[in-house]
Formats: sequence, structure tokens, C-alpha cells
Amino acid sequence: MGIQRVDVISLCSASGEIRPLRLRIENESHQLQRVDIEEILSTKQIPYVGAEATVFLCRGRMEQRPWLFELKYTIRTHSWCLLRRIW
Repeated sequence: MGIQRVDVISLCSASGEIRPLRLRIENESHQLQRVDIEEILSTKQIPYVGAEATVFLCRGRMEQRPWLFELKYTIRTHSWCLLRRIW
């Protein structure tokens, strides 16, 4: 699986911090599946080809199966990408 754009429901705090809560990913059958984010393990700010972005290392569940994955939020385009699933 390569980098894939995903739909994300997120929370934006009064101080401007953004936190992903849930995402939808398209499976091999082109059906949307929901991944609930249980914990943000780490965040890091990265310059990405001149565009500022934040990468979130997340632990979550899809259909009761554990997921560990990285999400990238690009600030300029307000878009989310699933960078990789670790397990």
C-alpha cells in the first residue's frame, strides 16, 4: 500500500491544535471502511516540499482489529493522507 488520500474527522482546539479522531479508507473492493483512532502516539512537524505538514503516529481499530499507522495533514491544502500502516 502506498500513500493514499483519506477522509478524516478531526478536532481543532481553541489554541489551533488539530487532532484526528476517525478516518475512512477504501479497501481492495472499493468499499469505505472506518478506522477509529484510539491514541495519538506522537506528532511531528515536517517541511514537505515547501509545504508545512504534521505527521501523526496513531493507534486505532478497524473492525475490532488493531492498526498502527501514520497520517499526514498538509496545512496549505487541508488534506489528509495515510502514509503507511505499520501493523
